Amino acid sequence: MTKPYGRKTKKKVGEILLEPCQETAMEKLELIADEQLVGHLFSHFYHKNELIKFRSITAMGQLGSRVGQKNMEKARIILRRIMWNLNDESGGIGWGSPEAMGEILYQSPELALEFKSILFSYLDPEGNYIEHEALQRGVLWGIGTYLASSPSDLNKKTQGLLYGYLHSFDPIKRGYAVRALINAKCFDCSLVPEYIITDNNQIDIFVNWNFIATRISNMALTCENNKIFA
Repeated sequence: MTKPYGRKTKKKVGEILLEPCQETAMEKLELIADEQLVGHLFSHFYHKNELIKFRSITAMGQLGSRVGQKNMEKARIILRRIMWNLNDESGGIGWGSPEAMGEILYQSPELALEFKSILFSYLDPEGNYIEHEALQRGVLWGIGTYLASSPSDLNKKTQGLLYGYLHSFDPIKRGYAVRALINAKCFDCSLVPEYIITDNNQIDIFVNWNFIATRISNMALTCENNKIFA
């Protein structure tokens, strides 16, 4: 049973995530105790409003980094919880978890040293491959987010897997793969299928606290502007 103060804080977190200014929202979230905030942010990963979901993921990235600066073991616990959510034994679907892992590693180079290989492994059929079709979108997003801060960390195997997703029937996966390759500074128009350059499917990309609608072809044709979709 949720305690009254827990319900009150959860409602407060939800209201803050509706704040139009990211800086203001983050300042308000920092006033909530880390131990309370982490649980409420996890709960908002399952929010039916995609904007709230992605904002909670962004907030989790900053929280994970902030906790890591004070106590690395506590930050590891957050990441282990994310990993558990993505484990079949958890009994659930880890909505938002791969995106949050990517966001935390984007914010914290120290944690990235320990966990980046795990994030990449969720895309690898020989690793901890995520079979759930919709959850694969989150893996692609999380990897793309992390690569915006550390493009040189993309290994050849993961790079090949990302190029493979350009052939996906799912336009969101194609778009997220393009984003990841752009952020890794290895998107090569000469190596991608021709239909990517002319792919007029429109998808929503979360940038700077809000979604922007963009065509996959526009992403591909502006690939020289690295990290525009970080």
